[in-house]
Amino acid sequence: MDFFISNAYAQDAATQGGFMQFLPLIVIFAVFYFMLIRPQMKRSKEHRQLVSQLGKGDEVVTNGGLLGRITEVSESFITLEIADKVQIKVQRQAVSSVMPKGTIKSA
Repeated sequence: MDFFISNAYAQDAATQGGFMQFLPLIVIFAVFYFMLIRPQMKRSKEHRQLVSQLGKGDEVVTNGGLLGRITEVSESFITLEIADKVQIKVQRQAVSSVMPKGTIKSA
């Protein structure tokens, strides 16, 4: 019955280098780092810098799409005036972008 099944022999470990076995894994990790991890870290750093520089009078847009002017800044919350005498409190991290001055009047 040996003529139906070919014999399998172990490959000699010395024929392939150890580095060559890990080369595809290293290449995949490098691609993930430069295409996914590094850009995300850069965006995160820019957002932390934006949030730390928020000040009274800045016009901002939140993650929920609210446009407002900052009237009060505390350590973890800001107070936004979204209309005349309408103020809400949101977390500082909820701010997605700072708009140019005068955006609220034109909106």
